[in-house]
Amino acid sequence: MKNILRYCSAVIVAVAAFSPSYAQPRQPYMHLHHVVDSFHIKSAGKWDYIAINPQTHNIYVAHATQVNILNPKGDSIGVIKNTLGVHGIAFATQYRKGFTSNGKLNTVTVFDMFSNKELSQIKTGENPDAIMYDDFSKKIYVCNGKSKDLSVIDPASNEVVKTIPLGGKPETAVSDDSGNIYVNIEDKSEIVKVNTSSYAVEARWPLMKGKSPTGLAIDTKTKRLFAGCDNKLLIVMNAANGNIVTTLPIGDECDGVAFDAQRKYIYAANGEGTLTVIREAAANKYQLLENVKTKEGARTLVVDPKTHLVYLPTAELTPAKDKHRPDMVPGTFMVLVVAGK
Repeated sequence: MKNILRYCSAVIVAVAAFSPSYAQPRQPYMHLHHVVDSFHIKSAGKWDYIAINPQTHNIYVAHATQVNILNPKGDSIGVIKNTLGVHGIAFATQYRKGFTSNGKLNTVTVFDMFSNKELSQIKTGENPDAIMYDDFSKKIYVCNGKSKDLSVIDPASNEVVKTIPLGGKPETAVSDDSGNIYVNIEDKSEIVKVNTSSYAVEARWPLMKGKSPTGLAIDTKTKRLFAGCDNKLLIVMNAANGNIVTTLPIGDECDGVAFDAQRKYIYAANGEGTLTVIREAAANKYQLLENVKTKEGARTLVVDPKTHLVYLPTAELTPAKDKHRPDMVPGTFMVLVVAGK
């Protein structure tokens, strides 16, 4: 995932009729979401992904050299250390294990998802970034940014069972729960479809107007992919055939997209300091609801499917000078909590 302290503009995305497939926000839908809390974390360094333990609902925050663990009230309850350059966290509930992708170590740390005790270290490709568990194939998939491939890990044995070349830099991967993995390829502006049985790349679909995709989410019922792109666009793609369903405007510097399957909300976290909220009315119908004010740097996120709360890591940033990236103000790292209806 891109450097979380990348310079972000403060311009709020304009709400315009970009496509007949979605409607402009109407007053009854405005201000459904707002920041209700912030959890402060006393550790230094840059940050990336954030995840929810599906069993305990504790919050896991990737932060420089470690993973900080918070309970749902925001209290610090533990740390997973020795994860230099950590990017993401995934959970394989059936195996009672969690996994972290350690970008500067080229490893994945395996830990007990209840005690958080380290169990193993697994060598991967170069610069492991996004990581996810696919319940259909019972495998962990790791997006290796520098070696441009996927490491496939068997959580039963804690071993890499396959390396899948992708032909481009992978950013995020999602599963359709039916035997396919979809991967955003940032430097090719495309989505790659991977068969989890054959481990073969079966399709490459261009994102057309979307450039440099980062965040990716999926509605497994409608088979729709939601790709957040670097040029302030969210691309909705049909996961069955790669056709573009619609294109919607989002904020600048999006690095994370999430989908609330129960409420049918798509969230795009924008580093400029906004959270774009889009409602999926039907498989081919979408409505831009609002752009929630968050904080500059809040560009990754996770949605708790139980509480529907949205969590976004960020910090206070110093003003950028001479086009340089802003610096983090020491001691200000936090997780924002956004609630909606």
